[in-house]
Amino acid sequence: MSTKGPISQFIEKHYLHFNAAALVDAAKGYEDQLNKGAKMLVSLAGAMSTAELGKSFAEMIRQDKVHIISCTGANLEEDIMNLVAHSHYKRVPHYRDLTPKEEWGLLEKGLNRVTDTCIPEEEAFRRLQKHIFEIWKEAEAKGERYLPHEYMYKMLLSGVLEAYYEIDIKDSWMYAAAEKNLPIVCPGWEDSTMGNIFASYVVKGELKASTMKSGIEYMTFLADWYTANSEKGIGFFQIGGGIAGDFPICVVPMLYQDLERTDTPFWSYFCQISDSTTSYGSYSGAVPNEKITWGKLDIDTPKFIVESDATIVAPLIFAYLLGM
Repeated sequence: MSTKGPISQFIEKHYLHFNAAALVDAAKGYEDQLNKGAKMLVSLAGAMSTAELGKSFAEMIRQDKVHIISCTGANLEEDIMNLVAHSHYKRVPHYRDLTPKEEWGLLEKGLNRVTDTCIPEEEAFRRLQKHIFEIWKEAEAKGERYLPHEYMYKMLLSGVLEAYYEIDIKDSWMYAAAEKNLPIVCPGWEDSTMGNIFASYVVKGELKASTMKSGIEYMTFLADWYTANSEKGIGFFQIGGGIAGDFPICVVPMLYQDLERTDTPFWSYFCQISDSTTSYGSYSGAVPNEKITWGKLDIDTPKFIVESDATIVAPLIFAYLLGM
């Protein structure tokens, strides 16, 4: 008799074919990796934080089922924005029918739309800006430099945002990660609201660019982490495509080919959830086997691809891994 909960039992009974079966296979493959003592990288692209993935992902972090995260700058900040401004978000269920004039109306109200959800500029972006600027400025005054996520951790753990909390702190994956000081890689952080804000302070001469560590420093950090943690394997669970996935997966060929550390093991598991189907030249739509040719995956690496909406698939896989 299964020791899993009702959600897991449901998908094992009903999810038997096509993308549904791939979902179950990927979940079981992930669990096998953990049972073997392997570690797992989860990459987050798209608007996963605004989709409130933290409701399941935070518990994955607390239960040590995630060991390192690669995410876009948007996901890094938008989980915290949801934490402090949730009641000010506006859902637009009829977003497909909006006219350009109606979109402009949302802009004038300070509502930045992400599909069916609008993020409130004043309560989200500006609320964080005030506090994160002080943390950046303090580090610079001390001659200190940190990675983007380390500044976010400092802000969360300092308690300066507690007065604004609007959701259960257990549903914030960034807070769960900060408590564990979980390693994060955030490539292309400049392409985010906080990244843009930091750049604006540099342009104004109020901060130095060097106060923020760079993407190259993220890659060298990841190289050291991978080398130190790959004895029993490291799996790769990719939500969406883009830089959040492509940047960290490249650490293996970099170590193996460019540094000539030929004892570097390939990624021990690979799963991608994407709604980008196989196409010409598309990274997000590339099948896992293509990664063999780039020296990222081995011939025998367990490979899964679930072509579906990650906001549907990821919570179900996480529920399975959490025994729900």
